[in-house]
Amino acid sequence: MTAVPAVPVPVSIPALATPSVWPASAVLAPDGDVAVAGVPLMDVAERYGTPAYVLDEGEVRARARAWRRALPDADVVYAAKAFLSRAVVDWIAEEGLGLGVCSAVELELAASRGFPADRIVLHGDAKSPQDLATALRLGVGRVVIESPCEIARLASRVPGPEAQQVMVRVSPGAAAGGHRALRGGGEGRPFGMSVATGDAEDAVARILGQPRLQLVGVHTFLGSQITAPEPYVRGVRRVVAFLARIRERFGVTLPEVDLGGGFAVAYLPGDPAPTPAAYGRRIQDALVRCCAEFDLPVPRLTVEPGRSVVGPAGVALYRVLAVWRSAGGCTFVAVDGGVGDNPRPALYGARYSVRLIGRASAAPTRATTVVGRHCEAGDVLAEGAELPEDVRPGDVLAVPASGAYHVSMASGYDMTGRPPVVAVSGARSRLLVRREGFDDHRARDVGL
Repeated sequence: MTAVPAVPVPVSIPALATPSVWPASAVLAPDGDVAVAGVPLMDVAERYGTPAYVLDEGEVRARARAWRRALPDADVVYAAKAFLSRAVVDWIAEEGLGLGVCSAVELELAASRGFPADRIVLHGDAKSPQDLATALRLGVGRVVIESPCEIARLASRVPGPEAQQVMVRVSPGAAAGGHRALRGGGEGRPFGMSVATGDAEDAVARILGQPRLQLVGVHTFLGSQITAPEPYVRGVRRVVAFLARIRERFGVTLPEVDLGGGFAVAYLPGDPAPTPAAYGRRIQDALVRCCAEFDLPVPRLTVEPGRSVVGPAGVALYRVLAVWRSAGGCTFVAVDGGVGDNPRPALYGARYSVRLIGRASAAPTRATTVVGRHCEAGDVLAEGAELPEDVRPGDVLAVPASGAYHVSMASGYDMTGRPPVVAVSGARSRLLVRREGFDDHRARDVGL
Protein backbone atom coordinates (compact mmCIF):
# COMPACT_ATOMS: atom_id res chain seq x y z
CA MET A 1 0.00 0.00 0.00
CA THR A 2 1.35 3.42 -0.90
CA ALA A 3 2.51 5.47 2.07
CA VAL A 4 0.64 8.71 2.69
CA PRO A 5 1.63 11.70 4.81
CA ALA A 6 0.21 11.73 8.31
CA VAL A 7 -1.71 14.65 9.76
CA PRO A 8 0.61 16.91 11.77
CA VAL A 9 0.27 16.39 15.51
CA PRO A 10 0.47 19.18 18.12
CA VAL A 11 3.43 18.72 20.43
CA SER A 12 2.54 21.22 23.17
CA ILE A 13 2.47 18.34 25.66
CA PRO A 14 6.08 17.23 25.43
CA ALA A 15 5.90 13.70 26.78
CA LEU A 16 3.66 10.87 27.82
CA ALA A 17 2.99 10.16 31.45
CA THR A 18 4.80 6.83 31.08
CA PRO A 19 7.65 7.52 28.66
CA SER A 20 9.72 4.52 29.72
CA VAL A 21 7.36 2.04 28.05
CA TRP A 22 6.78 4.00 24.83
CA PRO A 23 9.01 4.53 21.79
CA ALA A 24 11.23 7.58 22.20
CA SER A 25 9.33 9.31 19.39
CA ALA A 26 5.94 9.03 21.12
CA VAL A 27 4.20 12.35 21.78
CA LEU A 28 0.90 13.05 23.51
CA ALA A 29 -1.42 15.47 21.70
CA PRO A 30 -3.93 17.78 23.44
CA ASP A 31 -6.83 15.84 21.92
CA GLY A 32 -5.73 12.69 23.74
CA ASP A 33 -4.17 10.98 20.75
CA VAL A 34 -0.60 9.71 20.72
CA ALA A 35 1.72 10.06 17.75
CA VAL A 36 4.63 7.69 17.14
CA ALA A 37 7.30 8.81 14.67
CA GLY A 38 4.94 11.66 13.76
CA VAL A 39 2.01 9.36 12.91
CA PRO A 40 -1.17 9.69 15.03
CA LEU A 41 -2.13 6.25 16.30
CA MET A 42 -5.81 6.94 15.67
CA ASP A 43 -4.94 7.43 12.00
CA VAL A 44 -3.39 3.96 12.01
CA ALA A 45 -6.44 2.48 13.71
CA GLU A 46 -8.82 4.07 11.20
CA ARG A 47 -6.76 3.28 8.12
CA TYR A 48 -5.65 -0.28 8.90
CA GLY A 49 -8.32 -1.39 11.37
CA THR A 50 -7.88 -3.04 14.75
CA PRO A 51 -6.32 -5.02 16.25
CA ALA A 52 -3.13 -3.70 14.69
CA TYR A 53 0.52 -3.52 15.61
CA VAL A 54 2.56 -0.37 15.04
CA LEU A 55 6.34 -0.66 14.76
CA ASP A 56 8.57 2.41 14.98
CA GLU A 57 11.36 1.83 12.44
CA GLY A 58 13.56 4.52 13.94
CA GLU A 59 13.29 2.97 17.40
CA VAL A 60 14.30 -0.45 16.06
CA ARG A 61 17.30 1.01 14.28
CA ALA A 62 18.33 3.13 17.28
CA ARG A 63 18.23 0.13 19.59
CA ALA A 64 20.24 -1.97 17.14
CA ARG A 65 22.86 0.78 17.02
CA ALA A 66 22.90 1.03 20.81
CA TRP A 67 23.87 -2.63 21.04
CA ARG A 68 26.63 -2.19 18.51
CA ARG A 69 27.99 0.81 20.42
CA ALA A 70 27.77 -1.08 23.71
CA LEU A 71 29.88 -3.98 22.38
CA PRO A 72 31.89 -2.65 19.43
CA ASP A 73 34.25 -5.64 19.38
CA ALA A 74 31.50 -8.26 19.67
CA ASP A 75 29.03 -9.78 17.23
CA VAL A 76 25.48 -8.58 17.85
CA VAL A 77 22.94 -11.06 16.46
CA TYR A 78 19.25 -10.15 16.35
CA ALA A 79 17.02 -12.93 17.70
CA ALA A 80 14.47 -13.26 14.90
CA LYS A 81 11.97 -15.16 17.02
CA ALA A 82 10.99 -11.87 18.71
CA PHE A 83 9.53 -10.66 15.40
CA LEU A 84 10.61 -11.07 11.80
CA SER A 85 9.41 -9.67 8.51
CA ARG A 86 11.15 -8.79 5.27
CA ALA A 87 11.43 -5.15 6.30
CA VAL A 88 12.95 -6.10 9.65
CA VAL A 89 15.49 -8.30 7.86
CA ASP A 90 16.50 -5.26 5.81
CA TRP A 91 16.74 -2.99 8.87
CA ILE A 92 18.87 -5.48 10.75
CA ALA A 93 21.17 -6.01 7.78
CA GLU A 94 21.59 -2.27 7.23
CA GLU A 95 22.45 -1.74 10.91
CA GLY A 96 25.18 -4.39 10.73
CA LEU A 97 23.69 -7.02 13.02
CA GLY A 98 23.67 -10.76 12.50
CA LEU A 99 20.50 -12.84 12.57
CA GLY A 100 19.58 -15.73 14.86
CA VAL A 101 16.92 -18.02 13.39
CA CYS A 102 15.11 -21.15 14.56
CA SER A 103 13.46 -22.56 11.44
CA ALA A 104 13.85 -23.17 7.73
CA VAL A 105 11.17 -20.57 6.97
CA GLU A 106 13.02 -17.87 8.90
CA LEU A 107 16.15 -18.86 6.98
CA GLU A 108 14.38 -18.66 3.64
CA LEU A 109 12.87 -15.28 4.53
CA ALA A 110 16.33 -13.91 5.33
CA ALA A 111 17.75 -15.37 2.12
CA SER A 112 14.92 -13.81 0.09
CA ARG A 113 16.22 -10.40 1.17
CA GLY A 114 19.85 -11.24 0.45
CA PHE A 115 20.87 -11.32 4.11
CA PRO A 116 24.53 -12.49 4.35
CA ALA A 117 24.43 -16.19 5.23
CA ASP A 118 27.70 -16.03 7.14
CA ARG A 119 26.00 -13.65 9.64
CA ILE A 120 23.23 -16.16 10.40
CA VAL A 121 23.14 -18.44 13.46
CA LEU A 122 20.74 -21.42 13.47
CA HIS A 123 19.26 -22.42 16.84
CA GLY A 124 16.69 -24.94 17.98
CA ASP A 125 16.72 -27.80 20.50
CA ALA A 126 14.83 -30.00 18.01
CA LYS A 127 15.89 -28.99 14.50
CA SER A 128 14.04 -30.76 11.72
CA PRO A 129 15.77 -32.35 8.74
CA GLN A 130 14.41 -29.46 6.67
CA ASP A 131 15.96 -26.93 9.07
CA LEU A 132 19.39 -28.56 8.77
CA ALA A 133 19.18 -29.05 5.00
CA THR A 134 18.18 -25.42 4.46
CA ALA A 135 20.99 -24.18 6.69
CA LEU A 136 23.58 -26.20 4.79
CA ARG A 137 22.18 -25.24 1.40
CA LEU A 138 22.29 -21.54 2.26
CA GLY A 139 25.65 -21.76 4.00
CA VAL A 140 24.80 -20.34 7.42
CA GLY A 141 27.72 -19.14 9.48
CA ARG A 142 27.00 -21.10 12.68
CA VAL A 143 24.82 -24.04 13.63
CA VAL A 144 24.26 -24.38 17.38
CA ILE A 145 24.27 -28.04 18.39
CA GLU A 146 21.85 -28.38 21.29
CA SER A 147 21.60 -32.14 21.83
CA PRO A 148 23.82 -35.20 21.21
CA CYS A 149 21.36 -36.42 18.55
CA GLU A 150 22.21 -33.49 16.30
CA ILE A 151 25.93 -34.21 16.00
CA ALA A 152 25.90 -37.17 13.64
CA ARG A 153 22.66 -35.99 12.03
CA LEU A 154 24.27 -32.72 10.98
CA ALA A 155 27.66 -34.18 10.11
CA SER A 156 26.09 -36.72 7.76
CA ARG A 157 24.46 -33.94 5.76
CA VAL A 158 27.47 -31.64 5.31
CA PRO A 159 28.36 -31.93 1.62
CA GLY A 160 31.98 -30.79 2.02
CA PRO A 161 34.67 -30.12 1.21
CA GLU A 162 34.59 -27.42 3.92
CA ALA A 163 33.45 -28.31 7.41
CA GLN A 164 30.35 -26.66 8.87
CA GLN A 165 31.19 -24.33 11.74
CA VAL A 166 29.23 -25.21 14.88
CA MET A 167 28.86 -24.15 18.49
CA VAL A 168 27.86 -26.42 21.34
CA ARG A 169 25.05 -25.17 23.55
CA VAL A 170 25.72 -25.85 27.20
CA SER A 171 23.60 -25.52 30.30
CA PRO A 172 25.93 -23.88 32.82
CA GLY A 173 23.61 -24.11 35.82
CA ALA A 174 23.01 -20.37 35.93
CA ALA A 175 19.34 -19.85 35.11
CA ALA A 176 17.72 -16.41 35.18
CA GLY A 177 14.57 -14.71 33.93
CA GLY A 178 11.31 -13.11 34.92
CA HIS A 179 9.17 -16.30 34.95
CA ARG A 180 9.87 -20.00 35.41
CA ALA A 181 8.92 -20.70 31.80
CA LEU A 182 11.51 -18.15 30.63
CA ARG A 183 14.55 -19.59 32.44
CA GLY A 184 16.79 -21.56 30.15
CA GLY A 185 20.27 -21.90 31.69
CA GLY A 186 19.61 -24.11 34.71
CA GLU A 187 19.74 -27.84 35.27
CA GLY A 188 16.65 -29.82 34.40
CA ARG A 189 15.72 -27.55 31.52
CA PRO A 190 15.45 -28.95 27.96
CA PHE A 191 17.98 -26.51 26.53
CA GLY A 192 21.58 -27.42 25.92
CA MET A 193 23.81 -30.03 27.48
CA SER A 194 24.72 -30.03 31.12
CA VAL A 195 28.17 -28.96 32.25
CA ALA A 196 27.63 -30.49 35.70
CA THR A 197 26.85 -34.01 34.46
CA GLY A 198 29.66 -34.10 31.88
CA ASP A 199 27.20 -34.29 28.96
CA ALA A 200 28.59 -31.07 27.48
CA GLU A 201 32.17 -32.40 27.53
CA ASP A 202 31.06 -35.66 25.94
CA ALA A 203 29.35 -33.68 23.18
CA VAL A 204 32.55 -31.72 22.57
CA ALA A 205 34.48 -34.99 22.24
CA ARG A 206 31.99 -36.28 19.67
CA ILE A 207 32.02 -33.06 17.67
CA LEU A 208 35.82 -32.99 17.60
CA GLY A 209 35.68 -36.51 16.19
CA GLN A 210 33.58 -35.40 13.22
CA PRO A 211 35.83 -34.13 10.39
CA ARG A 212 32.88 -32.39 8.70
CA LEU A 213 32.17 -30.28 11.77
CA GLN A 214 34.39 -27.48 13.02
CA LEU A 215 33.77 -26.59 16.66
CA VAL A 216 34.35 -22.84 17.03
CA GLY A 217 32.79 -22.05 20.38
CA VAL A 218 30.32 -22.43 23.20
CA HIS A 219 26.77 -21.12 23.26
CA THR A 220 24.53 -20.63 26.27
CA PHE A 221 21.21 -19.00 27.06
CA LEU A 222 20.35 -18.06 30.63
CA GLY A 223 16.72 -17.04 30.18
CA SER A 224 14.46 -14.18 29.11
CA GLN A 225 13.54 -10.80 30.59
CA ILE A 226 16.68 -10.69 32.74
CA THR A 227 16.54 -7.37 34.55
CA ALA A 228 20.16 -7.00 35.74
CA PRO A 229 23.65 -7.74 34.39
CA GLU A 230 24.65 -9.97 37.33
CA PRO A 231 23.26 -13.25 35.91
CA TYR A 232 25.36 -12.71 32.79
CA VAL A 233 28.44 -12.19 34.95
CA ARG A 234 27.77 -15.53 36.68
CA GLY A 235 27.15 -17.16 33.33
CA VAL A 236 30.41 -15.82 31.91
CA ARG A 237 32.36 -17.29 34.79
CA ARG A 238 30.87 -20.75 34.35
CA VAL A 239 31.31 -20.72 30.59
CA VAL A 240 34.95 -19.62 30.85
CA ALA A 241 35.58 -22.35 33.41
CA PHE A 242 34.12 -24.80 30.89
CA LEU A 243 36.42 -23.45 28.18
CA ALA A 244 39.37 -24.03 30.49
CA ARG A 245 38.20 -27.60 31.08
CA ILE A 246 37.96 -28.18 27.33
CA ARG A 247 41.51 -26.93 26.83
CA GLU A 248 42.73 -29.15 29.67
CA ARG A 249 41.01 -32.30 28.40
CA PHE A 250 41.26 -31.89 24.63
CA GLY A 251 44.07 -29.39 24.11
CA VAL A 252 41.69 -27.13 22.19
CA THR A 253 41.18 -23.41 22.83
CA LEU A 254 37.79 -22.41 21.50
CA PRO A 255 37.75 -18.88 20.04
CA GLU A 256 34.08 -17.90 20.47
CA VAL A 257 31.48 -17.50 23.24
CA ASP A 258 27.80 -16.75 22.57
CA LEU A 259 25.86 -15.65 25.66
CA GLY A 260 22.48 -15.56 23.92
CA GLY A 261 19.95 -12.87 24.75
CA GLY A 262 17.21 -12.37 27.31
CA PHE A 263 17.85 -8.67 28.01
CA ALA A 264 14.87 -7.06 29.72
CA VAL A 265 12.62 -4.24 28.58
CA ALA A 266 10.12 -2.21 30.60
CA TYR A 267 6.49 -3.29 30.25
CA LEU A 268 5.22 -1.15 33.15
CA PRO A 269 6.49 2.28 34.22
CA GLY A 270 9.43 1.82 36.55
CA ASP A 271 10.27 -1.71 35.44
CA PRO A 272 14.04 -2.31 35.58
CA ALA A 273 15.52 -2.35 32.10
CA PRO A 274 19.28 -1.67 31.98
CA THR A 275 20.67 -0.06 28.84
CA PRO A 276 22.73 -2.07 26.34
CA ALA A 277 25.75 -0.13 27.61
CA ALA A 278 25.10 -1.29 31.18
CA TYR A 279 24.79 -4.93 30.13
CA GLY A 280 27.70 -4.72 27.72
CA ARG A 281 30.13 -3.13 30.15
CA ARG A 282 29.56 -5.75 32.85
CA ILE A 283 29.65 -8.67 30.42
CA GLN A 284 32.85 -7.54 28.71
CA ASP A 285 34.58 -6.79 32.01
CA ALA A 286 33.60 -10.19 33.39
CA LEU A 287 34.83 -11.96 30.28
CA VAL A 288 38.24 -10.27 30.36
CA ARG A 289 38.65 -10.85 34.11
CA CYS A 290 37.65 -14.52 34.02
CA CYS A 291 39.85 -15.28 31.03
CA ALA A 292 42.81 -13.73 32.83
CA GLU A 293 42.05 -15.86 35.87
CA PHE A 294 42.02 -19.06 33.79
CA ASP A 295 44.93 -17.93 31.58
CA LEU A 296 42.79 -18.08 28.43
CA PRO A 297 42.79 -15.70 25.46
CA VAL A 298 39.63 -13.60 25.42
CA PRO A 299 37.23 -15.24 22.95
CA ARG A 300 35.11 -13.42 20.40
CA LEU A 301 31.85 -12.53 22.13
CA THR A 302 28.37 -12.79 20.64
CA VAL A 303 25.12 -11.54 22.19
CA GLU A 304 21.63 -12.06 20.77
CA PRO A 305 19.19 -9.29 21.72
CA GLY A 306 15.70 -9.67 20.28
CA ARG A 307 13.09 -8.29 22.67
CA SER A 308 15.36 -5.37 23.60
CA VAL A 309 15.58 -4.33 19.94
CA VAL A 310 11.92 -4.55 18.85
CA GLY A 311 9.88 -4.81 22.06
CA PRO A 312 9.79 -1.11 22.99
CA ALA A 313 9.35 -0.15 19.32
CA GLY A 314 5.90 -1.73 19.11
CA VAL A 315 2.44 -0.51 20.11
CA ALA A 316 -0.70 -2.66 19.89
CA LEU A 317 -4.03 -1.00 19.08
CA TYR A 318 -7.41 -2.44 20.08
CA ARG A 319 -11.00 -1.26 19.71
CA VAL A 320 -13.26 -1.48 22.78
CA LEU A 321 -16.29 -3.73 22.17
CA ALA A 322 -17.95 -3.88 25.58
CA VAL A 323 -17.71 -2.44 29.11
CA TRP A 324 -19.36 -3.86 32.23
CA ARG A 325 -18.99 -4.19 35.98
CA SER A 326 -19.15 -7.52 37.76
CA ALA A 327 -21.10 -8.23 40.93
CA GLY A 328 -17.83 -7.98 42.81
CA GLY A 329 -17.26 -4.44 41.56
CA CYS A 330 -14.58 -5.25 39.00
CA THR A 331 -14.72 -3.23 35.77
CA PHE A 332 -14.11 -5.20 32.57
CA VAL A 333 -13.28 -3.71 29.20
CA ALA A 334 -13.44 -6.20 26.30
CA VAL A 335 -11.50 -5.49 23.12
CA ASP A 336 -11.35 -6.96 19.62
CA GLY A 337 -8.08 -8.84 20.19
CA GLY A 338 -6.71 -10.93 23.02
CA VAL A 339 -4.92 -14.20 23.56
CA GLY A 340 -5.09 -14.92 19.82
CA ASP A 341 -2.67 -12.10 19.04
CA ASN A 342 -0.88 -11.81 22.41
CA PRO A 343 -0.58 -15.04 24.42
CA ARG A 344 2.10 -13.67 26.77
CA PRO A 345 -0.20 -12.74 29.69
CA ALA A 346 -1.71 -16.24 29.65
CA LEU A 347 1.65 -17.99 29.23
CA TYR A 348 3.91 -15.92 31.48
CA GLY A 349 1.71 -13.64 33.52
CA ALA A 350 3.02 -10.70 31.50
CA ARG A 351 1.69 -7.29 32.53
CA TYR A 352 1.17 -4.21 30.38
CA SER A 353 0.39 -0.52 30.54
CA VAL A 354 -2.79 0.48 28.64
CA ARG A 355 -3.80 3.96 27.47
CA LEU A 356 -6.98 5.41 26.00
CA ILE A 357 -6.17 7.29 22.79
CA GLY A 358 -8.16 9.37 20.31
CA ARG A 359 -9.97 11.57 22.81
CA ALA A 360 -9.17 13.47 25.96
CA SER A 361 -11.06 12.43 29.08
CA ALA A 362 -11.49 14.41 32.27
CA ALA A 363 -13.07 11.45 34.06
CA PRO A 364 -11.24 9.95 37.05
CA THR A 365 -9.40 6.71 36.40
CA ARG A 366 -10.10 3.37 38.00
CA ALA A 367 -8.41 -0.02 37.97
CA THR A 368 -9.77 -1.92 34.98
CA THR A 369 -9.31 -5.44 33.65
CA VAL A 370 -8.84 -5.45 29.88
CA VAL A 371 -9.97 -8.77 28.42
CA GLY A 372 -10.00 -10.29 24.96
CA ARG A 373 -12.72 -11.66 22.74
CA HIS A 374 -11.88 -15.36 22.91
CA CYS A 375 -14.13 -16.64 25.70
CA GLU A 376 -11.26 -18.04 27.74
CA ALA A 377 -10.81 -17.37 31.44
CA GLY A 378 -7.14 -16.70 30.73
CA ASP A 379 -7.85 -14.20 27.95
CA VAL A 380 -6.76 -11.20 30.00
CA LEU A 381 -4.55 -8.60 28.33
CA ALA A 382 -4.06 -6.35 31.36
CA GLU A 383 -5.18 -6.38 34.99
CA GLY A 384 -5.34 -3.25 37.08
CA ALA A 385 -4.99 -0.94 34.08
CA GLU A 386 -5.78 2.66 35.03
CA LEU A 387 -8.39 3.80 32.49
CA PRO A 388 -10.93 6.64 32.61
CA GLU A 389 -14.27 5.73 34.11
CA ASP A 390 -16.01 6.89 30.94
CA VAL A 391 -14.26 4.41 28.63
CA ARG A 392 -16.90 3.11 26.22
CA PRO A 393 -17.43 0.87 23.19
CA GLY A 394 -15.77 2.32 20.12
CA ASP A 395 -12.82 3.75 22.03
CA VAL A 396 -9.31 2.73 21.02
CA LEU A 397 -6.74 1.49 23.52
CA ALA A 398 -2.99 1.47 22.95
CA VAL A 399 -0.65 -1.05 24.58
CA PRO A 400 3.02 -0.03 24.38
CA ALA A 401 6.04 -2.37 24.56
CA SER A 402 4.25 -4.77 22.19
CA GLY A 403 6.90 -5.28 19.53
CA ALA A 404 8.26 -8.65 20.65
CA TYR A 405 6.62 -12.08 20.96
CA HIS A 406 3.14 -10.87 20.03
CA VAL A 407 2.73 -11.27 16.28
CA SER A 408 5.42 -13.97 16.22
CA MET A 409 3.42 -16.05 18.73
CA ALA A 410 -0.06 -15.14 17.45
CA SER A 411 -2.39 -18.04 16.67
CA GLY A 412 -5.40 -16.50 15.00
CA TYR A 413 -7.57 -18.39 17.52
CA ASP A 414 -11.26 -18.59 16.57
CA MET A 415 -10.13 -17.85 12.99
CA THR A 416 -10.05 -14.19 13.87
CA GLY A 417 -6.90 -13.80 11.77
CA ARG A 418 -3.56 -12.44 12.83
CA PRO A 419 -3.34 -8.63 12.94
CA PRO A 420 -1.40 -6.46 10.50
CA VAL A 421 1.94 -4.85 11.30
CA VAL A 422 2.32 -1.21 10.30
CA ALA A 423 5.68 0.55 10.23
CA VAL A 424 5.90 4.24 11.05
CA SER A 425 8.78 6.54 10.17
CA GLY A 426 9.15 10.21 9.22
CA ALA A 427 5.42 10.98 9.77
CA ARG A 428 4.40 8.21 7.33
CA SER A 429 2.95 4.75 7.78
CA ARG A 430 3.27 1.68 5.58
CA LEU A 431 1.98 -1.86 5.81
CA LEU A 432 4.63 -4.49 6.56
CA VAL A 433 2.40 -7.51 7.20
CA ARG A 434 -1.22 -7.53 6.06
CA ARG A 435 -4.14 -8.73 8.13
CA GLU A 436 -4.95 -12.42 7.84
CA GLY A 437 -8.49 -12.99 6.58
CA PHE A 438 -10.99 -15.53 5.32
CA ASP A 439 -9.21 -16.08 2.00
CA ASP A 440 -6.07 -17.11 3.88
CA HIS A 441 -7.97 -19.67 5.95
CA ARG A 442 -9.84 -20.97 2.91
CA ALA A 443 -6.61 -21.36 0.93
CA ARG A 444 -5.12 -23.54 3.70
CA ASP A 445 -8.26 -25.67 4.10
CA VAL A 446 -7.88 -28.23 1.28
CA GLY A 447 -9.96 -31.03 2.77
CA LEU A 448 -12.71 -31.21 0.11
